[in-house]
Amino acid sequence: MFNWKWYLKDLKPPDKNIKVFSMFSCGGGSSMGYKRAGFDVIGNLELDPKINKIYIKNLNPKFNFNMDIRDFNKLDNLPAELYNLDILDGSPPCTPFSMVGNREEGWNKYKKFQEGQKLQRLDDLFFVFLDTIEKLRPKIIIAENVTGIIKGNAKGYVNEIIHRFHQLGYNLQMFQLNAALMDVPQVRERVFFIANNQHYPKLKLDFHSDLIPFGKVRTKDGKPLIKKITTKRLEFLLPTDMCIGDIVKRTENKENNFSNMIYWDNRVAFTIVSSGIHIRANDKKRLSVGDFINCSSFPQDYDFCNKQAQFICGMCVPPNMMANLAIEIYHQWLN
Repeated sequence: MFNWKWYLKDLKPPDKNIKVFSMFSCGGGSSMGYKRAGFDVIGNLELDPKINKIYIKNLNPKFNFNMDIRDFNKLDNLPAELYNLDILDGSPPCTPFSMVGNREEGWNKYKKFQEGQKLQRLDDLFFVFLDTIEKLRPKIIIAENVTGIIKGNAKGYVNEIIHRFHQLGYNLQMFQLNAALMDVPQVRERVFFIANNQHYPKLKLDFHSDLIPFGKVRTKDGKPLIKKITTKRLEFLLPTDMCIGDIVKRTENKENNFSNMIYWDNRVAFTIVSSGIHIRANDKKRLSVGDFINCSSFPQDYDFCNKQAQFICGMCVPPNMMANLAIEIYHQWLN
C-alpha cells in the first residue's frame, strides 16, 4: 500500500535497477510513481518550459529535454542510456479524445493547447510517440490516456496504434484502471497501453485497495467561492447533488454547470481535471491546494512554482496509481 500522504524529501535512492524515461512528463506524476516504486527515473521530455521548470525543481532529472517530441525524434546525439531503457513512459496529451469538448471536430487541426502553449496538433502525438519507441527500442512501454480514446470514432485511432505496436515487434495489452482502487483518493479511470518486446507472459492486473473518501483527505479550510451566483445556487444543495448542474436543472430547469463538481465527505472525490470549479459540500467552498494535492496523491512538499495546483494535478497521472502499476510490472516481468 502507498500512503496518500507522503513527502518528496523522504524518497530513498532507487533500490531496483530499472531505468525509466518519461515523455510528455508534465509535472512528473508518473515519474514520482516510479520513484515511489524504487525505479530509477533517469530523465524526461516536456514541451512547455514553465511545466518543465516545475519538473526539474521537484525531480532533478539527469537528462532533461525541453522540446517538441518531433524535434527529439530527430536528434542523433542522444545519451547511450536512452537506448537501453527498461521502461519508456508516456502520456500523450489527451484533449482531442476527452469525452468533454469538441472531440472529432478538433482532430486533424492545429490549435494552441494549454499543454504546450504553441500551435500544434495533438491527435497524432501517440503516433509520434510510436516513432520514439522505434528509435529507442525500450523493453517496456507504458502509455496512459483518457477512456475516450477507446470510445466512438476514436476506436479507429486505437486500431492503428495496435497495428503499429505489432509492426514494431511489441506485444500489447490494454487496461482500463481506476485510481480509486490504487491508493488514490480520487475516482480517475484511465486507459493504459502496456507493451513489451521481451516475450513476457500476459500481464495480470487486479487492483482493489480500500476506497478513501474525500472527508478523510479534506483539509481544514477551503477557498472562498468567487461567483455570487454559485453561492446562491448552493443554498438549494441536496445530498443527492453531485454537481452544480444538478441544482440548476432542478431549480432553474436549465442544462448547464455539469462540470462544476460537488465533493461530499462520504464519497470518493471525482476526477480532478485541470479546469472547472470543485466545491466542498461541507463548507460550500472551493477545494484548497491541499485538497488537490491529497486527492491526487501528490507529495505534501511539492513545489508548484506558482502554477495552479489544480492544473498540474489535473494533467498528471496520480503518483500512487503509477507506483502500484510499476510494482506489478516489476513482480510479474522484471524481477
